[in-house]
Amino acid sequence: MQRELTLTMETLDEAAWLERRAMPPEAGATVYFTGVVRGTEGGRVIAAIEYEAFEQMARHQFELLFQEVEKRWPVQSVRVAHRLGRVEAGEAAVRVEVIARHRQEAFAACEFLIDQMKREVPIWKKAVAG
Repeated sequence: MQRELTLTMETLDEAAWLERRAMPPEAGATVYFTGVVRGTEGGRVIAAIEYEAFEQMARHQFELLFQEVEKRWPVQSVRVAHRLGRVEAGEAAVRVEVIARHRQEAFAACEFLIDQMKREVPIWKKAVAG
């Protein structure tokens, strides 16, 4: 399984992300998720979210998640990009892409990654008042 993890302070460039996609010939499904910073958090208006990570541990936890995906589903590729630092409301904070032969495993693996990332990866967020 191909794996790619990016933790960056830079804006997540969707066009560049899509351009780097490598579609294996046996792939029949690509599931692509973008998490965007909402303009509200906990019922109040916000301007942005500040993301902070313990990067070494975050990379380790992502590797464990990628290993679990590989055990559970026959996927060809997994890519995750997560912003760190200040991310303005309306901007992408995270992108997840799973490529597989069939849509069922691509959707399941993508949902698993998103759910487990929020539970297990040491990336913290702090809302910035609007």
